Amino acid sequence: MKLSAGTVTLFAFDEGQGLSEHTAPYNAMAFVLEGDVEITIGGEGEVVILPVNKPHVVIVKRNLKYS
Repeated sequence: MKLSAGTVTLFAFDEGQGLSEHTAPYNAMAFVLEGDVEITIGGEGEVVILPVNKPHVVIVKRNLKYS
C-alpha cells in the first residue's frame, strides 16, 4: 500500500539481521507480529506507545530499565 505519508512494508528477518541506522522522510511504525526485537531511536533506546484501555503485558527477557 502506498500513501502520500509513506508506505506499509512487511519485513521478515532471520536472527542477527536487521536494518542499519537510517532516517525516513515520514513517521514509521513497527508492529511486531512474531519474534523478539530491539529498536533504538536516536541512540536513546526504544519507544512503545501502549494504547489507552487496551490490555497489555510486559515480559522481561533480560534485565530491564523501564520508565
